[in-house]
Amino acid sequence: MKSRILSLFGLVVLVSCLSVQAAERPNVVIFLVDDMGWMDSTPYGSQYYETPNMQRLAKQSMRFTDAYALPLCSPTRASILTGQYSSRHRVTSASGHQPAAATDASPYPSSAPATKPLIYANSKNYLDPSLTTLAEVLQQADYRTGHFGKWHLGLSQEHWPDKQGFDVAFHAQPSPGPPSYFSPYGVSPDGKPSGQHHVGTITDGPDGEYITDRLTDEAIRFIEASKDQPFYLNFWHYGVHGPWGHKEEYTREFAKKSDPRGEQRNPIMASMLKSVDESLGRVLDKLDELELTDDTVVVFTSDHGYHLGEHTMWQKLSLHEESARVPLIIAGPGI
Repeated sequence: MKSRILSLFGLVVLVSCLSVQAAERPNVVIFLVDDMGWMDSTPYGSQYYETPNMQRLAKQSMRFTDAYALPLCSPTRASILTGQYSSRHRVTSASGHQPAAATDASPYPSSAPATKPLIYANSKNYLDPSLTTLAEVLQQADYRTGHFGKWHLGLSQEHWPDKQGFDVAFHAQPSPGPPSYFSPYGVSPDGKPSGQHHVGTITDGPDGEYITDRLTDEAIRFIEASKDQPFYLNFWHYGVHGPWGHKEEYTREFAKKSDPRGEQRNPIMASMLKSVDESLGRVLDKLDELELTDDTVVVFTSDHGYHLGEHTMWQKLSLHEESARVPLIIAGPGI
């Protein structure tokens, strides 16, 4: 029997359903950015990064000031879908792109090497199919469900999104980042995952197509195809994760710009955030165009932040604010 627990986002949906009779079953959009810190947007005070659509969403929603995530990709994603702490779902490392370990492995090793002061948990490299996901719950409520973008919750096909409650899935494995930020993406739908051989459902577009834009195209097609029934759009961007593919024209403009506070000065990050922000704007515009905005819960957040030298640290995997604190904006009926 699958274990069940109500996630934050499931709670948001439930409260919205109870609050507004006009939206008996509101649509749900979870818009997740990768590696985006809590200060990296206009609504959270940045004077360098340009994110007008994040600001637009924040003005019509609840903006959380103290939101925290697990400081790694896979654990946060597993918690979003199950509502469970990582100690319970046992995805405790960013290893969702690696081959699955033995299913009977103990949660913890019996001893630690003499060179290490801690015993690290044995992480699962996939989201356990026995756990109930938010997508499966909404499927049972006759929602149409779709996942677009980074998955990072299982390399083998038995652990792909379509086996975890999603009717439609557009994704690729095994890299933590995208197969490529620019087409051709080189993804094989029938390939055997090994090394950096990418498998999944992402198909090539025109040469040079930017994957952030392509994911948005696919997500919008999903919204259009689902407009006459409740839907759940799980939109998990690859940006702004490495290898930091960016639009050169945006990067050149940000290279000319300076932060009046002297705190932010990464033109590549700014370029990628601009593209992600444009993606959010296109989704919001489509909801407006189809008159679905008042019947849709939109959750905007990040899987964790990123160190760029603060506390003499780089990347993530720390409990400092730069790594664990995230933006969180929720809009919707009754919110």
